[in-house]
Amino acid sequence: MEEPLLFEMGSAGRTGVDLPDVPAFADKLGGLGRQGAIGLPALSEPQVVRHYVRLSQKNYAIDSGLYPLGSCTMKHNPRLNEKMARLPGFSDVHPLQPQSTVQGALELIDTVAHWLKTLTGLPAVAMSPAAGAHGELCGMMTIRAAHEAKGNPRKRILVPDSAHGTNPATAVLCGYAVDPVPSLPNGRIDLAALKAKLDNDVAGIMLTNPNTCGLFENEIIEVAEAVHAVGAYFYCDGANFNAIVGKVRPGDLGIDVMHLNLHKTFSTPHGGGGPGSGPVVMSAELAPFAPLPYVVSGADGFRLIETRADQTAACDGGHAYGRMRSFHGQMGMFVRAMAYMMSHGADGLRQVAEDAVLNANYVLARLKDVMTPAYPGPCMHEVLFDDTFLKDTGITTLDFAKAMIDEGFHPMTVYFPLIVHGAMLTEPTESESKESIDVFIDTLRGLTADAKTGNAAKFAGAPYLAPRRRLDETRAARSPRLRWTPDAPAEAAE
Repeated sequence: MEEPLLFEMGSAGRTGVDLPDVPAFADKLGGLGRQGAIGLPALSEPQVVRHYVRLSQKNYAIDSGLYPLGSCTMKHNPRLNEKMARLPGFSDVHPLQPQSTVQGALELIDTVAHWLKTLTGLPAVAMSPAAGAHGELCGMMTIRAAHEAKGNPRKRILVPDSAHGTNPATAVLCGYAVDPVPSLPNGRIDLAALKAKLDNDVAGIMLTNPNTCGLFENEIIEVAEAVHAVGAYFYCDGANFNAIVGKVRPGDLGIDVMHLNLHKTFSTPHGGGGPGSGPVVMSAELAPFAPLPYVVSGADGFRLIETRADQTAACDGGHAYGRMRSFHGQMGMFVRAMAYMMSHGADGLRQVAEDAVLNANYVLARLKDVMTPAYPGPCMHEVLFDDTFLKDTGITTLDFAKAMIDEGFHPMTVYFPLIVHGAMLTEPTESESKESIDVFIDTLRGLTADAKTGNAAKFAGAPYLAPRRRLDETRAARSPRLRWTPDAPAEAAE
């Protein structure tokens, strides 16, 4: 049943609250008072509550079932983390409080930073970036600042053709030209092509590892050595760190700077670019250019270096390029990440990576006879299929994904990475049981059988059972209707 908008449900005179008469205000507004009705819908409290409950029940979420999006890591967020983040000492803290009153919060930020530095083998970290893409921007601004300090920001950034789309966008935003590097038929970066592009104009490379094809870049040390040989820096997109956390320290691979999506590896809620957190770890060479603020500790406790004057007074030799955002980072996410780290411990985090890789390879092993793996051999934490198995069926990758909705699953990531035709990228994560993965696999095997036996009607109009049927993908992306427009003048609540 279609859920009407609140504006379509209102009735004149209905209200959910009783408010006192408004006192005289005209004089205080200086003639700026509203001249007409505000146009809010008039609703009772039960109407509002039931409306939002019905909407929530139509929503598919990780709490509803397996969420197989590749490259996004939609895994279970332990409730313990939520409980810790809601402790009054953390949830009520204000960024403008005197630092002497928030020593515990500063210590927590410093402790999370210590864990991130230890796990990555890199000696410095900027905690303030608000999301993964924001962390990318932080990392590339740090690289640019380091080159500028040497007198030449350089001109180009090398980006593999399998990269996340945010990588080239970030490089351009920092004033660099993007020079793509092709992948080999095995899905990994072409090292020879990379070396042919290296010269003194290259500021750095942005490489994801494990990459977006779900493969470990096994020549990553050679990549780092080649990049460093021309004085460039190695930026690693750390979006897929959850596949190697506790197993590999990126600093040991020659990486200079890398962002970490706390939601992907450390189980904080997916921020959608808003309330997220994307700390950036960096080498000793880049550390002096890290953005403000950062936490330091001394005999008097913890304190924040918030300005260049603070930096100068601290005599730490830093050359911060400024701030990435207001205040000090996302405190709630730091608490959740800390709870996750401490509840797992070092061995537990290592098992997270092992289980994530095991689950993805289990999906690969049980589906490779009916679907077509994009590349031979085992994968890391996500498994990638192409659309070869749908050849001559008249069914597309999009049709297949939409049919999954009727089966009770959110579709996997489709048509990404771009270098794979009809790509289907699935990440089961470490938090799914064998039983739930088996149900998912059996569902895909059933859909594959239907596709190959000519049941095209099952796919052509899917989803048939969802509250909203198939959308016009182009119009939905380019001409979305996001604002309600009344047919007649709206009536105000009393």
